[in-house]
Amino acid sequence: MAATGAGGAATPQRPVRRGDKVSEAIARDIVRRIGAEGLLPGTQLPPEAKMLEEYRVGRGSLREALRILEVHGLISIKPGPRGGPTVDQVQTRNFGRMASLYFQMDGVTFRELIEARLTMEPVLARRAAERSEPELLAELARFERLDRPDQDYLHHAMSFHQLVAVMSGNRIMTLFGQSLADVVRDRVADAVYPKSRRREVLGTHGEIARAITAGDADLAERLMREHMEDYVAQAKRRHPGLMQEVVDWR
Repeated sequence: MAATGAGGAATPQRPVRRGDKVSEAIARDIVRRIGAEGLLPGTQLPPEAKMLEEYRVGRGSLREALRILEVHGLISIKPGPRGGPTVDQVQTRNFGRMASLYFQMDGVTFRELIEARLTMEPVLARRAAERSEPELLAELARFERLDRPDQDYLHHAMSFHQLVAVMSGNRIMTLFGQSLADVVRDRVADAVYPKSRRREVLGTHGEIARAITAGDADLAERLMREHMEDYVAQAKRRHPGLMQEVVDWR
């Protein structure tokens, strides 16, 4: 059986693996097609009637497959006559939310999660300095300034770490590293650092940015490690009860 791609060309399906549920096989094939055809976020997938014809399965199996993808944040399903499944942007928050289910089942604490960031962030900074992509370096330059009003602090801090992760060039490390940060942010609504220290933190971000721009991987890694060590110590100081708390699914 072959499925028809967005341009009308036949796209061969992978065989169903032994033990697969029909819905899981369909979900896996839809994801494969999204990647193979380079479908961008916002692209509408074929309507239900077309998919039923292509996959030759019952409506229940198809809807379960789409629901699997929707729960994982890979597609959105809009109701109505002009609705249907639409490709979503891959979000680290959705990945972190899914991972938190496993963290909760295994009894993983926020201490372990935060300490994992301590290990990953310096590596991301080193890789960012080693790669030195001109376009991303231009974007990084804005973090070398300290003219950020206090109300922008959280957005600034989040954006800085996201950009450094992207600059590492490793999408798996970016996904894991940023999803851990998302899980912490979803649990702790306020900033880890008090207002009295935020200018200092922005200055540290600037130092790390300049090291990355200069291509000094050793310095970028060291500065990020020191920054994250301070972050972990601050988190333990301001949220002592959180450290022993099991990560829960939200």
